Amino acid sequence: MFFTYLRRELRRRRKAALVVASGLALGIALVIIVSSVSSGMSKAQDKVLESLYGLGTDMTVTKAAAAPGSGTQRPRFEFDAKDDDAKQSSDRVMVQGFQTLSAATIDKVGTQDGVADAVGGLSLTVLKVDGQFKRGEFKQNGTAGTGGPGGRGGSMQPQGEVRGGGASFDVNSYTVYGTDVTKQDLGPLTSSKITKGRTFKATETDAKVAVVDASYAKEKKLAVGKTVTVSGTKYKIVGVSTADSGDAAANLYIPLKQAQTLADSKNKVTTVYVKAADSQQIDHVKSAIQKNISGTTVTTSADLADTVSGSLSTASDLASSVGKWLSIAVLVAAFLVAGLLTSSAVSRRVREFGTLKALGWKSGRVTRQVVGEALVNGLMGGVLGIAVGLAGAYVVTAISPTLTAQLGGSGGGGGGGMFAGPGRQAASKSLDIALTAPVSLSIILIAVALAVAGGLIAGAFGGWRASRLRPADALRRVE
Repeated sequence: MFFTYLRRELRRRRKAALVVASGLALGIALVIIVSSVSSGMSKAQDKVLESLYGLGTDMTVTKAAAAPGSGTQRPRFEFDAKDDDAKQSSDRVMVQGFQTLSAATIDKVGTQDGVADAVGGLSLTVLKVDGQFKRGEFKQNGTAGTGGPGGRGGSMQPQGEVRGGGASFDVNSYTVYGTDVTKQDLGPLTSSKITKGRTFKATETDAKVAVVDASYAKEKKLAVGKTVTVSGTKYKIVGVSTADSGDAAANLYIPLKQAQTLADSKNKVTTVYVKAADSQQIDHVKSAIQKNISGTTVTTSADLADTVSGSLSTASDLASSVGKWLSIAVLVAAFLVAGLLTSSAVSRRVREFGTLKALGWKSGRVTRQVVGEALVNGLMGGVLGIAVGLAGAYVVTAISPTLTAQLGGSGGGGGGGMFAGPGRQAASKSLDIALTAPVSLSIILIAVALAVAGGLIAGAFGGWRASRLRPADALRRVE
């Protein structure tokens, strides 16, 4: 009887049911689209952070660069006097961005409560100057006498000028990162994939081997098996890596000990990469490190996210603030409209419900009937809203609008204009990210829950109104 009456009433009041379902569908669809776009932006930001941090890294420990004038020396280049047109070349290896930390800091960080693993790295910049000198030619214009004292005696000296000659030099720079080859599952190199050759072996802690970034290898025509020279030392290229984000952490990767030798920084590192034992303990680990290891700056992925600007950050802010509040407002409005329409429909059915009560229907049965109708309307709205929401998310993914992520230069106290990841000038680097709108099962379940909630809220309005009807009302009300 319940379902028969329910089916008949829904068919008889199709327009009213469609209005209620459409209102709920609009709110649910907006929630799905905003949630999926927000999820896509979150993944895009994660991709940016991985390009800076490396997979599996929860935070970094660094020491801010020294202020200018506090003992920092500018690079000097010296050239030997050679024959004319002889080529000259000089390299200068410098620690990039941060002050160095003692290698003992790695062990100290690793012993902090909540730290699962810690590994050090040394970020270097190599300035390479190549060119040649050319001796000028003396052009004589004539001779002139120069007398001695009192005008007696003298000699003839050539008069002229030096023409031509000079010097032509090219200045190039590239980045080198010293990595701990015994712990390659942590740090920036983990955000790249070895596309040719191999990665380092755990036994190559002080070997003259290198992994080169694919873009740099293409630019300099480097390949597996060839050698690359860094400050007079030749390194055999054993692998070529490609960054997942398209932006490599460094041009060259070499064993940490070799990097320390090149930079004359024995037992020194610039960055300690930290993996927390539990993602819920990241803030606790950060506080512990800052408290127990003075003079260091601890930067988490959340801190790093604050330095990402550009259209990605703007769109993310809009989705998380305006978009979510708009979807909530539309959803609340849809619930209220559905409730008011259901209550209004009950008011127009006074004679019907009064007659049913006169025939023996209890108030609870009438209320359940109204709630059942509203719940079906809510489920219909949910199905329609899910369909529209999925279509909207599909359109966003199909279009894949490109957003730009500009990497900020401060990053929670880092110095030198470089943040966390080695070899990257964050202030002048931007990444283009294609936006997607993935729809997860949890979003669908939320949509179903909203549809049920909308139906129950609408049914509560109508049920409350129906429960107050009396059989005598049917005798005084004529539709």
